[in-house]
Amino acid sequence: MAKSERSLGTDEAQAVTTLLRTSPQKLGLVASMIGGMRVDKALIALEFSQKRIAHAVRKTLQSAIANAENNHSLDVDRLYVAEASVGKHMVMKRFSPRARGRAGRIVKPFSRLRIVVREKGEAA
Repeated sequence: MAKSERSLGTDEAQAVTTLLRTSPQKLGLVASMIGGMRVDKALIALEFSQKRIAHAVRKTLQSAIANAENNHSLDVDRLYVAEASVGKHMVMKRFSPRARGRAGRIVKPFSRLRIVVREKGEAA
């Protein structure tokens, strides 16, 4: 089997987290907060965020930084968050008993998070 082409540029690294137990809408609020920020400022913003899911986003960002440093030999001091995208994953469906023999549906959504960090060029 042939190896697939690298979908990212030579100055980029990514980290993906699946099965995050929160809705994509709530995760999107935190992900949009760090988009375009330098990685050191994004880590600080996530550390002091009041959102519960900010801890998982911070771990994913740290993984992307580690991938950039160890796998692609990028300079950590010049990294910024190029993209923080959120998508739907699976949905657990549960039922709760309601009045008169009916059932109420409870939806427990899961999300996926993809963070791409990029090294700033010399001109930027």
